[in-house]
Amino acid sequence: MNIPVNLKYTKDHEWVSIDGDTATVGITDFAQKELGDIVYVEVETLDQTLDKDEVFGTVEAVKTVSDLFLPLTGEIIAFNDALESTPESVNSDPYGAGWMIKIKIANMAEVDDLLSSESYKELIGA
Repeated sequence: MNIPVNLKYTKDHEWVSIDGDTATVGITDFAQKELGDIVYVEVETLDQTLDKDEVFGTVEAVKTVSDLFLPLTGEIIAFNDALESTPESVNSDPYGAGWMIKIKIANMAEVDDLLSSESYKELIGA
């Protein structure tokens, strides 16, 4: 199971990479394995400001559809357009080409509420 130590994590199985006041978000290796083959990623909240834990989109796999929850309050400033034609990138490269959105963080203090790689490993029993 790939759980990079340089990222932060949520209880909803999303990873967060912080660069200044911008966060890049995707789903974890654990989440993509649980979902199975990803066939569609939908994000209709581009350019909207949402609160932490609000639904920002959905990920559709062969066997299920799951909501995606915003890990930090902020404005969604980018969507990974490549996922429209290659949603399987979420399966093959969840921490790279499979990233989903970028957020302009509104409240940096919320970053402290995210899980470390060690805490996330405990959560999933890895």
